[in-house]
Amino acid sequence: MRRGARTACGALALLLMAGPALAQRDPAPPPAPPPQPGPALAAELGQPRIEVTTAFTGADLLVFGATDRLLGPDGDNVIVLGMGPPRDLIVRQRVRWLGIWVNGPSARFREVPNYYAVASTAPVAGLLDEAARRERRLGLDMLVARLSGARDPTFRTALTELKQRTDQWNEEESPVEVSGGRLFHARLPLPSTVTTGDYVVQVLLVRANRVIARQELPFRVDRVGTAAQIADVSRGWPLLYGAVCIALAALAGWLGSVLFRRN
Repeated sequence: MRRGARTACGALALLLMAGPALAQRDPAPPPAPPPQPGPALAAELGQPRIEVTTAFTGADLLVFGATDRLLGPDGDNVIVLGMGPPRDLIVRQRVRWLGIWVNGPSARFREVPNYYAVASTAPVAGLLDEAARRERRLGLDMLVARLSGARDPTFRTALTELKQRTDQWNEEESPVEVSGGRLFHARLPLPSTVTTGDYVVQVLLVRANRVIARQELPFRVDRVGTAAQIADVSRGWPLLYGAVCIALAALAGWLGSVLFRRN
């Protein structure tokens, strides 16, 4: 009995000694917060600056990115819209007078984008309703409808045809290509006549006929080398620039006449 009592007393003493040690232990760490969802859309440009030289014949602007959900007929869709610096523009109608063509009636349009290109994973007209397309100027018809100026449809149609003929306006010429379900890329064509200035590319993520995410990617077009020097001379010394152009034209004409005379 004495031995059992000693054992019980020893166990009780050990528990009393271990109590403070157990009380001094750090509490259990709180559970880790759930991971935050990533952005629905992430996009980038292949090059944020386009350099125009005397040998420039045009370029393709690469736009690429990824989405958080699958792209395709049963998933989300991506629209890529590129626009250039706006400026006022006058459209003139040519009329025949005394056997020659002369400028006739004209119409002025304000803040006309010098460059416009749109591409998408599916036809834009089927992705958004007309009001949303008009608000965001998605499609040449919606772009022209929002222009300030003459309301005569003849001049508006002529403006569209002129810009398309010079490759300054492009509408869904090449689609946005999808890789791996969530990766996408598009190439927006830049014509050889592209003007210098600040441009912007908008990338829209469309889900259930609604734009749920948008990202703006600016880029710039600059003249470099000899092209930049010629442009500086034409702006800074217009009379000298005009005289040199006339002299070069006269020289070219004289050389042509000499060569043809020898033949």
